[in-house]
This record gives sequence, C-alpha cells and structure tokens, in this order.
Amino acid sequence: MSLFPSPPLHPLSQLGGNRVLFHVPCRVAKVVQVGIFFLSTARLSGEGCSLILKPSRVVVGFGESVSVSCEATRPVRVLGWESAIGTPHTQEDQSVQWKVDSLIDWIEEPICYGVFFKAPRQCEEKLNLVLYKSPDSVSIRLVNHTGPMMEGKEYQLLCEVQNVAPVQYLTLRWYRGQTEVYKHSFSDLTSSSPVQVSSTLVITPTKAENEAEYKCVAELELGPEGPQPPPTVSSEPLTAYVLFCHSFFFLGDGITLNCTAAGNPAPAYSWQSSHPIEERVKEEAVITSSSLLPGTYTCAASNTLEKKSKQFIVKAKTKGKGEV
Repeated sequence: MSLFPSPPLHPLSQLGGNRVLFHVPCRVAKVVQVGIFFLSTARLSGEGCSLILKPSRVVVGFGESVSVSCEATRPVRVLGWESAIGTPHTQEDQSVQWKVDSLIDWIEEPICYGVFFKAPRQCEEKLNLVLYKSPDSVSIRLVNHTGPMMEGKEYQLLCEVQNVAPVQYLTLRWYRGQTEVYKHSFSDLTSSSPVQVSSTLVITPTKAENEAEYKCVAELELGPEGPQPPPTVSSEPLTAYVLFCHSFFFLGDGITLNCTAAGNPAPAYSWQSSHPIEERVKEEAVITSSSLLPGTYTCAASNTLEKKSKQFIVKAKTKGKGEV
C-alpha cells in the first residue's frame, strides 16, 4: 500500500499518432522537522550549586565506615551519587546518602549530582574525602656509622617511615630527649596511597650530649575533622654514646672533680688514683680540693644495673704557659 495512493489517470487530449496527454495529480507531503535533544554533560559546581554535603569534608581511617548525606535545596528531578565503590543511589527525594561499611579504595572520589526542573538544570558537588593510614613502622639509625661517636664530628641520623598515607599530611618531628630539634613536613607531595618516606638529621655531638636519646615521631595532621589528638607513631630511641677527651685540671685552680650521675637505683661512687685519697671523700660524687697532686683520678658510679667510669687528669701548671 502506497503512502500516497494515486488516483486514476484521465486523458486530456490526443496529440496525434499514439500519443495521449494525461493530467497527473501531484501531492506535496508536508515535511515535519523532528528535533533531537541531548542532555548536556556540563554541570555547575561550587558556588551556586543547589547541593549541600553533610559533612562537606570527611576524614576516614583505612578500613573504617563512612556515611555522607547529599541534600538538594530546591525541587529536584534526579538526585544521586557517582562512586567507584559501594551501591550508587539515585532517587527523586530531596536527599540521598552515600555509605560504605569499610573504605579501602585510595582513589575514591564520590560526587553527588542533581538534575533539576529549572535552570541551572545540572549541578554536582565532589566530596572532600581523606582516607588515611598510620605508618606500619618508624625507625631511626645512624648513616654509614656504627658504635660510639666522636665529639665534634658530624653525623647523620636517618628516620624511615613505612606505608603512610596521605603523605602530604605527614610531619616528622625529631627529638633529643624531650626537646624538639627539627621538623620535616611533606606538603609538597600529593600521593593519596601509602608510601615510604625518610628524613635526615645532621648532628655534631658534644660531651654534654653523651647518652642523649634521639627519636623520630611521625604525626598525621589531618585537620579539625580528623582524630584529636593527631595519630602518632614513634621510633625506638637511639642513644648517642659520645667519646671525648679527658677532663684536664691544673693545680691552684680550686679543683672540683664532679662525678655526679643519675640512676635508679641511686648510684654509689668510688674513687681510684695513684695518689692517696682521703677516706672521707672516697665515696663522694664530688671532690673539691686545691691540694690534689698531679695525676689521674678515676671515678666509678654503679648501681645494680650497670657501672660506668669517668676519668680526670690533674696537671701542674708550667710557669709562663697557659692551658693546652
């Protein structure tokens, strides 16, 4: 069946011979333009977007649960989440929730989107999501050196941190005893997944720092939405044993030989010398005298845990010469 059925033909005139002129009716079809509409993928975001995330920034520990609500502030046709994990929710209500029971995806970037009845018809908000993990370990060691250190010589201490994320929120704090001596941040790095990082501290020990303890503390400063106080992992302390020259004293200076040591239990003291020492001071921590003879004096401080010695050398002044 033809779309436009033809009516019968009627001859109009005879042209001669076998030729006949016919009238052929012509019908003109009305062409209707069909419009094809495409939904634009461009979406408004940021200021002017009619979506509110509650909370707008989330800090989550690796493997922990997370839940965020997305709310539309005007009538919405479709409201939903785009997410690589979990079940994406899409609905016509004024709010929709994104929820994960155990978040372990380091590249997750959930986006809430809305399609509205009136312009602007499309809008989106990306969740500021921080997934963090405390270091597996933090360790400290001397670089290219073992054993005691020499007074006045330069050494490097290396702190190594294993599997921490995100590294841009990490701060390494160096301590000597209870005093912070250096702080190293990694804000210029941008990796979201766990990485290994290190920090170096250069020291020049003195005899006053003999047996000082150094340690490195890794701290994740995740902002007010993160755990308070910030999660930290500390290295085991490294004790710096410093070798230094003997203590020299010169006769006539009002000599004080100080062997005081800290310990628990409290240490007991004993003195030895090639010269006689008065009985009353043999067990004292400090000997003060201007009449000590030139020579070597050795003090031992001991308790039930250990025994340590310290040596003093008393010299006679050479007339016209100063101390060496």
